[in-house]
Amino acid sequence: MSTLVLYGHPDSGHACKVALALALAGLPHRTVRVDIWAPRETRPAEFLANSPFAEVPLLMIDGAPHVQSGAILLELATRYGILGGENADGLRRGREILMWEANRIGMCLPQLKEERRVKGQGFPPGATDWLRMRYETDKARFALLLGDAPFLHGAAPGIGDCAVWGYAQWLDEAGVSPNAALTGWIARMRALPAMRSPEAFFPAP
Repeated sequence: MSTLVLYGHPDSGHACKVALALALAGLPHRTVRVDIWAPRETRPAEFLANSPFAEVPLLMIDGAPHVQSGAILLELATRYGILGGENADGLRRGREILMWEANRIGMCLPQLKEERRVKGQGFPPGATDWLRMRYETDKARFALLLGDAPFLHGAAPGIGDCAVWGYAQWLDEAGVSPNAALTGWIARMRALPAMRSPEAFFPAP
């Protein structure tokens, strides 16, 4: 069995994506909480040595570093044959959703959440309206992606569901509302036995 160490923080939706995937797959791992709000030089030495941008998540697999949440999810799926990685169709579906998430709903939601945290400081005029417009399009397309299935991967969640969950869990904090498809999907995701809150995924030391 591989030795897995996940560096992350509860405020990072990207780190939450990987933590959820590990939990859903039942892969034993250790977590290290990295204070992303503290100065870079105060972060753990092993983390700084292996994360090029000093960003979370960082997943160490048998001592080898893996960064960028989408790439980590694909690595887990293919290496361990989990969460869509069991067959070619599942991997194709996972890749498609990961690319969509990164370019669409996974772009606007973090920015909307941050805009509210900083009370608009640093955001140019019109930026929030543009992000909200993108989100309205994205939630409609989410409904198309989901269709009549309970999860984006079908009967069970996969890496695509983990990716979208990263920031869809914080719609209230982003100041936006879900449609019926998102509402039902979020409820089913929250009901998963392996689901945890961000603080539970990355508890304070």
